[in-house]
Amino acid sequence: MVYLDNAGTTALRAEALNAMMEFMSENYANPSSIYRGAGYAKAAVDAAREKVAAAISAARPNEIFFTGSGSEAVNWAIKGIALEHGGRGRHIITTAVEHHASLYAAKSLEKQGFDITFLPCDEFGMVHAEQVADAIRPDTILVSVMMANNEVGTIMPIAEIGALLAELNAQRGNEKRIYFFTDAIQAVGHIPVDVTALGVDLLAISGHKVYGPKGVGALYAKRGVKMTPLIHGGGQERGRRGGTENVAGIVGMGAAIELAMAEMDALSENHRKMRDALIAEILTKIPHSRLNGHPTRRLPGNVNITFEFIEGEGILLLLDSKGFSASSGSACTSGSLDPSHVLLAMGLPHEMAHGSLRLSFGKDTQKSELDKLLEVLPEIVSRLRAMSPLYSG
Repeated sequence: MVYLDNAGTTALRAEALNAMMEFMSENYANPSSIYRGAGYAKAAVDAAREKVAAAISAARPNEIFFTGSGSEAVNWAIKGIALEHGGRGRHIITTAVEHHASLYAAKSLEKQGFDITFLPCDEFGMVHAEQVADAIRPDTILVSVMMANNEVGTIMPIAEIGALLAELNAQRGNEKRIYFFTDAIQAVGHIPVDVTALGVDLLAISGHKVYGPKGVGALYAKRGVKMTPLIHGGGQERGRRGGTENVAGIVGMGAAIELAMAEMDALSENHRKMRDALIAEILTKIPHSRLNGHPTRRLPGNVNITFEFIEGEGILLLLDSKGFSASSGSACTSGSLDPSHVLLAMGLPHEMAHGSLRLSFGKDTQKSELDKLLEVLPEIVSRLRAMSPLYSG
């Protein structure tokens, strides 16, 4: 089986699993206790916190808060700021192409009386800093823009938006500041991420997107950012996120993200070469196909193609029968029959939005595997088009 759905999840790497095993067996103490074994567990959590902070160039490890998933981190950032600062403003700006964790968090706040502006994107899935500037109001308290799109791979101009907000906040003052959050779950470990250079106050990460375990994520919250806890309980995570720490998961995430950062530059360069070659081959060999997302400003290992006149579900099933695992979009909505909200926001009609294929590379993806894909994909598309009432030949 050739696995090409690494944007959906990645394999738990052996080094991360090995690091986790100790804390799943003999060293299983609760890090909040005061005996010796607990101190050892707490030290392991703190070491992982330092590794996550280093991956995004955070100034202080205590700006990293571990969560149960990337989705929790996203929800905490958006809802936590809204609930904490809703007394001075109830306007939030986000985009129409966010991951559903962000979109649904925003829509849940909408039901609570917050006013949400969903910025449209251009044909490449890009939202521009000028759009954010035009949407800001006196009662705006949060801007939420993902760093890299999970479906089409487009990388957003986060640094430009951050600079815009920094200048505006200097004029508005701290009491009226606008907080800036980015969902960087698809970006961290794949492209450089520096929270200071980006100008963000909050940033979400997920362990299982960087060859770590599922069930663990992290939220970067810049020092001084006040936000309401999403999960109440004990005094874990410095009193801001209740629940006994998932020590093994946190250790595994720390080990995985450290290795991902060490390998990132070389792996990303290799992925870009394979990505560009694969896109060119598909568009040349298969007529009525189009690239989705920005042609150059995109994640190194993301290829998203729409094939007209057919549905992505059929492509996936036939690829699976040939030994290829791929996706038609977000793994979180793979069971849905609805077309991608990202592709619809980019202007694709419903019938074309149904015919997308997302191929996302991992650290073990080989060019020879992509060559094999190119041997079977044109035949699969031709076969499905022959059965399609939309295709005239």
